[in-house]
Amino acid sequence: MTMENGEIPENANEHCPGTQSESAGKSDACEGCPNQEACATAPKGPDPDLVVIAERMATVKHKILVLSGKGGVGKSTFSAQLSFALAAMDFQVGLLDVDICGPSIPKMLGLEGQEIHQSNLGWSPVYVDSNLGVMSIGFMLPDPDEAVIWRGPRKNGLIKNFLKEVYWNELDFLVVDSPPGTSDEHISIVQCLGATGIDGAIIVTTPQQVSLIDVRKEINFCKKVGVKVLGVVENMSGLSQPVMDFKFMRTTETGEHIDVSEWVREYFREKAPELQDLIACSEVFDSSSGGAEKMCREMGVPFLGKVPLDPQLCKAAEEGRSCFIDQKCGVSAPALKIIIEKLIENNGFARMLLNSA
Repeated sequence: MTMENGEIPENANEHCPGTQSESAGKSDACEGCPNQEACATAPKGPDPDLVVIAERMATVKHKILVLSGKGGVGKSTFSAQLSFALAAMDFQVGLLDVDICGPSIPKMLGLEGQEIHQSNLGWSPVYVDSNLGVMSIGFMLPDPDEAVIWRGPRKNGLIKNFLKEVYWNELDFLVVDSPPGTSDEHISIVQCLGATGIDGAIIVTTPQQVSLIDVRKEINFCKKVGVKVLGVVENMSGLSQPVMDFKFMRTTETGEHIDVSEWVREYFREKAPELQDLIACSEVFDSSSGGAEKMCREMGVPFLGKVPLDPQLCKAAEEGRSCFIDQKCGVSAPALKIIIEKLIENNGFARMLLNSA
């Protein structure tokens, strides 16, 4: 049964009483409807799981969804670094990975190979630090290369189980890393958390139109389901890195590439030492249409900022570590820090910092 409006299946008879009605599947209007048997046998009334979820979420102060229109734009990288940053501010943070088919959060938090443990209180998150816990289907797969080939109902069931069974204890923030697009998982997480209060969603995109087209759909999805858009982050906003970190190639007449990096670096050191500290930038994606910032103005949602494509940030994600703990991510970490500070300031989270001081 495909739902189009509330509780009325789109292929229902003309005078359908609604799937939650006591007469569902039994009234004269139901005769001949392809959904008659399913409606007659389906449980009626409020979903009892939502009561359990509300009890679990009662100890979570703020819930933030991280969304993207397309895959591969750095959504999970942002979720991971946002969680690292909030934990570094001494907040109690939980990171829930509901990207069922592509769970990359365990790797990005340095938790590959860890398993979920159960106590009398429920499923225990896997902890990076005492104030940063993580839950993902990645911890439940016997083989990390195993494909998760599930239909919507089974995915939704796992999301419900995560929300019902995981014992987070007291949390300041629950960051939910979602799959790309607007699929069953998004509807489930919004329905399950809606009654407990979702602070809003951060949407991650890249600058080019092919990504922004889908972000517009994501924004409209949030508006339709009543989720506030906390802001949009433009990720991979140009390649930026120290000029001395680049590899330099020379092309021969035969088309062969020869690495001349060491020669170039030596030339800089001897002939132009003042250039060694420069940051080299290049537009990887076409942003001539104005990028995410212009789209945000047009759609009336906050623009949080730009994060450059930084090879060192990619390396930090691969190694499962925070980009803020050292100076290696000298290009991307300051940009992320400004975005996270703006997020905290714009949404009143700064009061929590003052209260805990």
